[in-house]
Amino acid sequence: MNNMLSLSLPLTVAFAAIASAIGLAMAISAAMSAIARQPEAAGKIQNSMVIGCAFIEALTIYAIVVVFILQGKM
Repeated sequence: MNNMLSLSLPLTVAFAAIASAIGLAMAISAAMSAIARQPEAAGKIQNSMVIGCAFIEALTIYAIVVVFILQGKM
């Protein structure tokens, strides 16, 4: 059990960070495209993008918290 956790915990953090970076990049790219198409809606688009990015970051933080909890069990 210890060997599996010691191998899977760093991989989990790496996967969470990579997935978060990809998700944030896609969200920001889509928001910039939308703002370029409709500059008058920039405020609403930006607010929605910031809220979405916060949710993406929250999921990453949850993954890191789970890793710390499991690390305490080793």
